[in-house]
Amino acid sequence: MKPTTYLPAVAGLALCATGAMAETPVLQVMTYDSFVSEWGPGPAVEAAFEAECACDLQFVGTGDGAALLARLQLEGPRTDADIVLGLDTNLTAAARETGLFAPHGVEADLDLPIAWTDAEFLPFDWGYFAFVGNAGAEAPASLQALADSDTKIVIQDPRSSTPGLGLLMWVKTAYGDEAPALWADLSDNIVTVTSGWSEAYGMFLEGEADAVLSYTTSPAYHLIAEEDDSKVAWAFDEGHYMQVEVAGKVAGTDQPALADQFLAFMVSEGFQSVIPTTNWMYPAVTPAGGLPDGFETLITPDTSLLLSPQDASAMRDAALDEWRTALSQ
Repeated sequence: MKPTTYLPAVAGLALCATGAMAETPVLQVMTYDSFVSEWGPGPAVEAAFEAECACDLQFVGTGDGAALLARLQLEGPRTDADIVLGLDTNLTAAARETGLFAPHGVEADLDLPIAWTDAEFLPFDWGYFAFVGNAGAEAPASLQALADSDTKIVIQDPRSSTPGLGLLMWVKTAYGDEAPALWADLSDNIVTVTSGWSEAYGMFLEGEADAVLSYTTSPAYHLIAEEDDSKVAWAFDEGHYMQVEVAGKVAGTDQPALADQFLAFMVSEGFQSVIPTTNWMYPAVTPAGGLPDGFETLITPDTSLLLSPQDASAMRDAALDEWRTALSQ
């Protein structure tokens, strides 16, 4: 009789397990690849949020930041994403035009250098773009000085990467009508243009370039995680362009309450305390313990540059044409 009683019991257990799995809500967050890497914020954020939500949080990496918008525009209302995390203010105007985002409804005391009033996109971190080089090497004092030097650099493609697009806005904001001339001078410094940040930074670390387009906060990683003070961000006289990274709720999500819960969690201690030493950026809300030791050594730009989302969107195509023309010659 044992086989006849044992097998149905196993089948019953399997059905119960299947039913339990089916009842677990899934929240899908589309983001950039480095966020979901083993050294990025994704694993810690996933564990912390799942401990609160009784859900399955799934991150979907899709290249670099600017690639998020391209994928979302391609998928349109058919997207499976409930949240898009990793756009920045250079992209939010175009993202808003898709009509795919709903108001986030989150009220939070943000610690940003700018006032924030966007009802659809909520910040999770911010920083300044910078070129990162090796300590002890001659450091140019401006973008023009960099272009006039023999320094070899790696940058990212503005069509797929938010740092690459940030550099476009940096040059255009600082140089205006002289931006094409600056790009022409800078073109022979560029070793290559990568699709994303991770590839570019890896090339720099492997010695394939003297410097890489990154962030003023990047040296903190080497200092804190590796006890290595050999990497520095160069301070430029023109100032540095700011990046504010945001997330937004997809209007067509089938998990609206869970998406709202995630966005509220995103500006809480459980998420924000992870950002400085995983995404190596400034958190949108300073954690209770403050910033980690080592952040006080970072450069602070004397001049902060930032276009409004509308101005960045209006300027993007012309700036891209100037960049493409200069690099093709």
